[in-house]
Amino acid sequence: MPLSFCIVDDDRSARRMLQHIIEDSGLGEVAGTAESGQEGVRLILEESPDIVLMDLLMPDQDGIETIRSLQAQGCRSKFVMISQIENQDMVGRAYESGIEFFIRKPINRIEVETVLRRVNERYAMSRYLDEIKSSLEKLEGLQLRAAPAIPARRTVKDAAQAILMNMGMIGESGGRDILAIMEILMEREDTGTLPPLKELYEAVAARYKESKSDIAKETKAIEQRLRRALATGLTHLASIGLTDYSHPKFEYYAPLYFDFEDVRAKMKEIEQGRESGKTKVNIRKFLQVMVLELQEGRL
Repeated sequence: MPLSFCIVDDDRSARRMLQHIIEDSGLGEVAGTAESGQEGVRLILEESPDIVLMDLLMPDQDGIETIRSLQAQGCRSKFVMISQIENQDMVGRAYESGIEFFIRKPINRIEVETVLRRVNERYAMSRYLDEIKSSLEKLEGLQLRAAPAIPARRTVKDAAQAILMNMGMIGESGGRDILAIMEILMEREDTGTLPPLKELYEAVAARYKESKSDIAKETKAIEQRLRRALATGLTHLASIGLTDYSHPKFEYYAPLYFDFEDVRAKMKEIEQGRESGKTKVNIRKFLQVMVLELQEGRL
C-alpha cells in the first residue's frame, strides 16, 4: 500500500512541483494540498496522511505552530519542513517540534527525492516495529496471568539497525554489510579488539558468495559500500549540525562515530555549497564504536 502525503504551502507552484515529484517518482500518493496553516490542519485531520510536507512560513500561522496544533489533536503523521529560511534558531525550533528532515527552497528535485525516500524508510521501519509491538501485546494477552512476563531480548541486528537509523544510514546498501559485521564481531569471544578490516570484509563476503574469486570481488565491493554508507551518515549528521548544533543526534553521534575534523570539513563543504563527492571516513573507528555500544546496550 503506497504512503499518503499532504502538502501545506502558500506557494501554488511549490505545491504543484512537490506533488509532481512525489507521484512521478513513485514515492506515494498526494491525498490533498492546502495553502495555509489552518486549512492544512483541517485537511490533515480529515485525511490522516502518513507524511506531511509543511512550509515553515505562511500568512496565517507558521509551520511550527501548525505542527504543534496537529500533534495536540492526536495527529501521528511524519513531518518534513520546507522553507528558504536558514535561521538556525527557527530550524532548531522546527526539529524540536518533531520534524524528520528540513528541505530548503528553491525546491531541488534530487534533494526532495532523497529526503522523502529516507522518510519513507523511517516510516516503514516505524510501522513494522509498531506491528511487532502490537503482535507481542496480543500474544502476551494469551499467556496465563500467573506466568511472569519475560522481556524480549533485542538481537544484534535490531540494536544495530536502530543506531544506523538515527544516523540516516538505514537505507544504504552498506548498512547490510555493517549489520553482518556486527553479528560476526559480537559472536567472537574477544570483542575488545577489532581484527583487520580485510578479514572482516572476507568473512562477510563468504556469507554472500561461494567461490574464491567471487569472495575476493565481493570483499572489495564491501569496502566501497561501507565508505559510501559512512559518507551518507556523516553528511546527514553534518547537515543536522549546521541547522541545529545542539541537536541531540548531532551532539551524540557525530563526535562518537566520526573524527571531529572530518565532521567539521563536511559541515564547511555543505555550508559553502562545494561538496566534492569525496568524504574522508574512519571505518575502523566507526565499527569499533558500534561494537562497544552494542556491548553496553544489554541486548
